Amino acid sequence: MKYYVLTLFPEMIEQGLGTSILGRAQAQGKISLKTVNIRDFSENKHGHVDDYPYGGGAGMVMQPGPVYRACEAVEAEIGRRARVLYMTPQGRVFNQKMAEELAKENELIFLCGHYEGIDERVLEQKVTDCVSVGDYVLTGGELPAMVMIDCISRLVPGVLNNDHSAEVESFYDNLLEYPQYTRPEEFMGMRVPDVLLSGHHANIERWRREQSIQRTFTRRPDLLPAARLSLQEQKYLASLKEKAQPENTLEEEGGHSARTSQEGVPHSPSALS
Repeated sequence: MKYYVLTLFPEMIEQGLGTSILGRAQAQGKISLKTVNIRDFSENKHGHVDDYPYGGGAGMVMQPGPVYRACEAVEAEIGRRARVLYMTPQGRVFNQKMAEELAKENELIFLCGHYEGIDERVLEQKVTDCVSVGDYVLTGGELPAMVMIDCISRLVPGVLNNDHSAEVESFYDNLLEYPQYTRPEEFMGMRVPDVLLSGHHANIERWRREQSIQRTFTRRPDLLPAARLSLQEQKYLASLKEKAQPENTLEEEGGHSARTSQEGVPHSPSALS
């Protein structure tokens, strides 16, 4: 996998992705990272790449020319058009499924905006994907790009020492990861679950799957409709829902009584808010 990052702050990308697992993966040739300074493609003698927005308004907008020429230079190096990912809160929200899709590419170009954004005309010309890392606003696209590169790189063969670990972490099979334990066997009166000390691999695997299902049910139930579960695991999930049902029923009954006065006349819901 070859990553190209178009940015005004190349040192931020290089320092952020040059250590730990990704740094080692670059040294081993599993992935490559090249930063492209958009200022190098400015035709202004001072290297300016921004100007005031037409129509007025606060802030500055990145000009289309430098961005366009930077994209052209990278595509010329690659020898063809590649996917250009523009980091913007207006884009499709990045998730594990998208990471798996992008990991199949040979090259990816990340475009990092700043100020009030980038001139729309160059985005229409060059960008293939608008991507967001969440419903919030950051000062620039560098941090989202680094998040995405980290996530995608873990799926590139050979980047992780144990490739199996990428298959059992959170969001694999649309489930959250099971809880992890290490030495000591007892800490502050809390012991490691006995099943993990048993050496019985089938039981351990079953326990871990059940813990993943339970944790997802408790913390991220929105993931469960797309989870890949065996028939036995579906029955386990049904049992979790059944156990939770009495609590929900009690809450509903409590809510009903709270909405009813002593005379049995229902109050308006707005009166309780």
